[in-house]
Amino acid sequence: MTLSLEEVEKIAELARLELSQEEKERYRGQLSAILDYAARLQALDTAEIPPTSTVLSSYTVLRQDEPRVGLAQEDLFRNAPQIEKMQFRVPPILE
Repeated sequence: MTLSLEEVEKIAELARLELSQEEKERYRGQLSAILDYAARLQALDTAEIPPTSTVLSSYTVLRQDEPRVGLAQEDLFRNAPQIEKMQFRVPPILE
């Protein structure tokens, strides 16, 4: 699936990225290759593979949980579309 330049621009807008024309062309090729690969994976017959099948080991290696310094508020809110009283402002979701 080959993406159009307009689709790449829309994706960049949603991700709040400013891309040059050269970057748009490069990402268009890269994203198209990813979508082509995903389409190839969709074509595989997985009917005989159980849903819980995995190639990973059955145990998890956990790291020690250590506290560390988080982001500064300026960095945290830098890409937020709306901020109000030092909080993220989001539209209400009502049914």
